[in-house]
Amino acid sequence: MSERPVVYLNGQDLTVEQIVAIGVGDQRVELDPTALERCRASRNFLEEEVAAQRVIYGVNTSFGPMCNKIISDQELEELQVNLIRSHAAGLGDPIKPYIATAVMVVRLNTLVKGFSGVRLELLEFMRDMINAGVSAYIPECGSVGASGDLIHLAHLALGMIGEGRVYYQGHLCPAAEALREAGLEPIRLSFKEGIALMNGTSAMTALAAFALYGAKKLLRLSMVNGAFSLEIFGGIDDAFDEDLHQVKPHPGQVLVADTIRKLYDGSGNITLRRDMHELIREQQTDGPVFETTINVQDVYSVRCTPQVLAPVLEAIEAATRTVECEANSSNDNPIIIPEKKKVIHGGNFHGQSIGYAMDALAVAIATLSTLSERRTNKYLDPNLNEGLPEHLIPGTIGLTMGFMGAQYLATSTTAENRQLANPVSTNSISCNASNQDVVSMGTVAARKAFKAVSNAKHILSLEVLAVLQALSFRNADRLGVGTGRLYQTLRKEFEVYDNTRVFHDDLVKFRKLLFSSSLLDDLSVYWEEGMEP
Repeated sequence: MSERPVVYLNGQDLTVEQIVAIGVGDQRVELDPTALERCRASRNFLEEEVAAQRVIYGVNTSFGPMCNKIISDQELEELQVNLIRSHAAGLGDPIKPYIATAVMVVRLNTLVKGFSGVRLELLEFMRDMINAGVSAYIPECGSVGASGDLIHLAHLALGMIGEGRVYYQGHLCPAAEALREAGLEPIRLSFKEGIALMNGTSAMTALAAFALYGAKKLLRLSMVNGAFSLEIFGGIDDAFDEDLHQVKPHPGQVLVADTIRKLYDGSGNITLRRDMHELIREQQTDGPVFETTINVQDVYSVRCTPQVLAPVLEAIEAATRTVECEANSSNDNPIIIPEKKKVIHGGNFHGQSIGYAMDALAVAIATLSTLSERRTNKYLDPNLNEGLPEHLIPGTIGLTMGFMGAQYLATSTTAENRQLANPVSTNSISCNASNQDVVSMGTVAARKAFKAVSNAKHILSLEVLAVLQALSFRNADRLGVGTGRLYQTLRKEFEVYDNTRVFHDDLVKFRKLLFSSSLLDDLSVYWEEGMEP
């Protein structure tokens, strides 16, 4: 088995894609030596400050509204453990082990930035846990996202000190047992290290990274499905004309239109505006008005795909910038800056930026879901589908039902995603004896966005099956270069649905194919010359 690629954590360059890759076990981590020098200087300065009896929040004081309670030097380690045990108070289903690993990756990356004052031993221990496949057991509910993800990260820290439960290579077991099997000893935390582990935005950031990773695949698939809809319905070319989009040059709109044009390039199915005038005039009759059988414009779900997906693309790009900034930030309190001899108390743990970005992402995903659901409806409705069989039924209509039942999945899940599009980052509730009087709800927003992305995968998986079923009836032989290559790739796994099997099984198969493979990672391979999809 080949060695996994290494990501060197330095607190500066971690990407959404790397967070996901390390979380699922495709990559491992090491610590950048230059970053470790910064961390060593930070720890040395903090030790000097403690020895000089400086009063530092969370180091020799209690927490939250009890910050005026000063702790004796003999109790500093117990203070950190008590913080972890008391705040490991989450409930609900555990987040997935691979996301829990990503939470530790993000936390390690922010600590290795060198402004948290933790020992190198702690950083090395976290690295070893990640690479050994030890993931925290983290209940999904509990964070208000203000003094960081206190509850989520307390559960992370709990496993590190050998208490509670963790996942070891995917199996849930007592933490002490898992660490022993991985060849590790539970770590004994020193001053500042409990709060450094807990006081930050790493849970919401890891969840957001996974939400974004899925959202990017959804966007690419939505553009593919937009191209297929043009092919199936003989859509008119000028709605995707480059000059049209240059006069309304939203970057997302221009990019989506360009992608769809490249996918259907070479198609024999697309209707050319220049050919329509004569065809329409051939149907002219006497009188002030005559009716043509030719649509002069396509419906919005076909024609307006670039305009609808433009803000979706731009929301994903903006959220990616926010999440990667957060993942490479010091979101601890207090912050240690040794070269300036500063210990700074502040609020970098506050997750408003992530909360806002994830609320915006949920709105974008609801928009993408609606577009997909409406296109699927057009394939199935005999009043709209331009001659396709009712509900895409290949057999006896009425005796067999085709996609009739499956459409409910898309409709109900789209409705759910519209509900999830309501913001939560505006729903601050004062807590912690009103010490945390303005909170971000960033982790709730990230969980919500992650759920919306998962729902949208259901919706677009069904749309792809509808596309392939529609192409079994017409137009598959005249597809463009890009759409043709995609069709040939997808049809290897596709069977026309004829009511002889359970529809659920087809959905499960295609959802995995579309979203758990590299099939949609780079659409350019489907239109560029000499490239194999």
